[in-house]
Amino acid sequence: MTEAQATTLDELDRRIILATQSGLPLVAEPYAAIAAQVESSSEEVMRRFRRMLENGIIRRIGAVPNHYTLGFRGNGMTVWDIPDDKIGHYGELIGNLDFVSHAYQRPRHQPEWNYNLFAMVHGRDRQEVEQKVEKIAQLLGEDNRGHEILYSSRILKKTGLRLVSDK
Repeated sequence: MTEAQATTLDELDRRIILATQSGLPLVAEPYAAIAAQVESSSEEVMRRFRRMLENGIIRRIGAVPNHYTLGFRGNGMTVWDIPDDKIGHYGELIGNLDFVSHAYQRPRHQPEWNYNLFAMVHGRDRQEVEQKVEKIAQLLGEDNRGHEILYSSRILKKTGLRLVSDK
């Protein structure tokens, strides 16, 4: 968050962010639970989240599952060398596969690193990940100029927006 964005936050915005720094509550009506905690209404909480999204204070609201807890232990970041002019098409296509949690473009760092499309593939084990990667390779066809699978070696803590204390 930039300094300018931080100054556009009022006290209720700050309470909402503090209440959700560790994630949304895992209840049937998370916005109502947040509203009760910050002494507001769920409609006001949702309105403020929409405004923060529109102003770029937050980028998205989404689930961040722990794939290991869900039984997916073969997680691998796949990296692909595809034509630059087709990255948007393939990024969207691959990102929409049910076994890919996210896909995005990254710059090449040639000659050592030729890959420009990254996609996180999840499977119960490495063999399942490799089968899914083969499906991606088939989708790419001749546009697949090379790829690798970089397997996760540890779980990284994923966090959302954080406010730093002025103290």
